[in-house]
Amino acid sequence: MENEFLTCIIKRFTNYKTLGEKTFSQVSDEQLFFQPNEESNSVAMIVQHMHGNMMSRWTDFLTTDGEKEWRERDKEFEQLINDRDTMIKRWNEGWDCLLSALGGLSEKDLLKTVFIRQEPLSAMDAILRQLAHYSYHVGQIVYLGKICADKNWNSLSIPRNKSREFNDQLLKGKKG
Repeated sequence: MENEFLTCIIKRFTNYKTLGEKTFSQVSDEQLFFQPNEESNSVAMIVQHMHGNMMSRWTDFLTTDGEKEWRERDKEFEQLINDRDTMIKRWNEGWDCLLSALGGLSEKDLLKTVFIRQEPLSAMDAILRQLAHYSYHVGQIVYLGKICADKNWNSLSIPRNKSREFNDQLLKGKKG
């Protein structure tokens, strides 16, 4: 059972990273910058925000406040990224920072106190908080991707009206 939580949480974060990447591959460069309205974010803006959040939260995770003085959160919601390559670079930098921080933790670190905006949290709670935050934003990315790709969208989970077939395949695999 040693490090079971860390193993599971890394798997969950990695799954959300993959969902984002599978969405990026289904939209055009132009669609990465599509905003449904002025109050909405584009895929690129969400990536920009996630990058800023990840770099702030996961740099020196156990030893400094997760809201770094150098972070400029409000700018994360301006269209600063202008091309796919830069967006992918930021995406990977953020995830690398997160996964590196998690990979360096031990089970005993999970009960240590960390701070986000001076709020004390157990490291485990802070990790779960970030999993919820990033899954929320990856869901937004997927939703925007589905809107943009429209009929060309390839499902990232069980396709619509294919649940029975999916379940039958699972049962077939367990019997075989």
